[in-house]
Amino acid sequence: MDIKDTYNTIDLPGEEALFKDKNSKFYGYTHPITKQEDVKIIIDTLKKEHHSARHWCYAWQLGTEKIRYRSNDDGEPSNSAGQPIYGQIQSFNVTNILVVVVRYFGGVKLGVGGLINAYRTAAQLALESSTIIEKTIDINFMISFEYKNMNKVMRIIKEHQLIITDQKLELDCKIFISVRKKVSDKINTLFSSLYEVEIKELDI
Repeated sequence: MDIKDTYNTIDLPGEEALFKDKNSKFYGYTHPITKQEDVKIIIDTLKKEHHSARHWCYAWQLGTEKIRYRSNDDGEPSNSAGQPIYGQIQSFNVTNILVVVVRYFGGVKLGVGGLINAYRTAAQLALESSTIIEKTIDINFMISFEYKNMNKVMRIIKEHQLIITDQKLELDCKIFISVRKKVSDKINTLFSSLYEVEIKELDI
C-alpha cells in the first residue's frame, strides 16, 4: 500500500486579489500559518491596513492528518462568508493556510446568495494568485546512544541520507532526525535493531 505523505500549502503570503460587486469591494488574502495563534496576528494587521472596511471574514485550516479548521462570518449573515471561503481551501486542497476576505460595503445589499458568491470568488482569486507548493509529511525521531556507538548510528544516517535537525554529542548522545513518513517504519526498525541504541518517535 502506498502511503500518502505529501500535502499542499503555501510558503509565502499570496498577492492581494480584488473582486467587486455592486460597489462593494472584496479583497482576498492568503497567509501560511503553523499554529492557531498566527491567525489573530494576521487579522489584526489587516484590520490596521483596512481600518475603514466593514468586515474581515476568514477561514483557516491546520494539520495534515488530524485536520483542524475554523470559519468566521465576522457579522455577515450566517454561513454567507466564512464557509464559502473554507470551501475554496478545500477545493484547492491546501492546509496550514489562512484565507481572509476584507469587505468594503458599497451601499447596495447583495443578499445572501450575492455574498456567498462574492466571498467564494475573492477567496478563489486569492488562492489562484498564491504559489501552492507540495511538502512531505515528516516523522521526527530522537536517537539516544553512548558516544562509543556513534559510528554505527552515523552509518545509517549517511546511507539513508537522513536529515539531522538537532544533536547533543556528549558521553550520552542524542541525535534528532526528520524522516519522510513512507520510510519512517523502516528507519525505526533499523535503529531499533542496533545494540545499545534507542529510538523514540517525537510528537511535534
